[in-house]
Amino acid sequence: MTAPTTDLTGLRDATERLLDTVGALGDDAIAQPSLLPGWTRGHVLAHIARNADALVNVLTGHPMYASNEARDAEIERDAARPAAVHREDISESAGRLEANFAALTDEEWQATVELRGGVTDRAAGIPFRRWVEVDLHHIDLGAGRTVADLPGAFLDHALDYLAARFSGRAGLSPIELRAEDGRTWRTGGGRPVPAGGPIAVVGTPADLVGWLTGRTSGGGLTTTGGEPLPALPPL
Repeated sequence: MTAPTTDLTGLRDATERLLDTVGALGDDAIAQPSLLPGWTRGHVLAHIARNADALVNVLTGHPMYASNEARDAEIERDAARPAAVHREDISESAGRLEANFAALTDEEWQATVELRGGVTDRAAGIPFRRWVEVDLHHIDLGAGRTVADLPGAFLDHALDYLAARFSGRAGLSPIELRAEDGRTWRTGGGRPVPAGGPIAVVGTPADLVGWLTGRTSGGGLTTTGGEPLPALPPL
């Protein structure tokens, strides 16, 4: 397994877009509420920077965070910094993560690594996990970017990733995700299959990803038989 070049390129581009947005925000804007309850834009940006360092920990065989309390304390500590400091921190922490990616051998890309809460993945999955963090939290800034702006390469990979994340989740009925171009994904399945088969949720890839990630309420989606959209557990 060689380096996941598509994900690495997508991540670099997403990071540059985020840095452009942060560069256009003033200090007053950083202190304003984000779209995440209880967090300012500064909290979101601090989380993005510290997440990069946490993934370096993962790749080097260390715990992702010392503890949940330490993670939260670092975000709180860094949230109120000026916009320029946030931008520099995100750029530098992304550079440290990029350097660790560049140092991995083919064998190391195949290795199993442990993330937060005991979740495991191959090292080759980390660039896309980071891409998810960067692009979704860019939306969470509430600075003009929406799910409609997500690139096609991200949406295609995200639907595979999210279908796997929700597969077998307790309390979630079987679901068939249907993109308008005919592609399908099966997910859910923690409850018995309804008599009429899995609920089909149909829409554009952007609308599906927006709903699955909690960034939208599911506008633009339809279901078989006019059923309400299933209630999703936390991602």
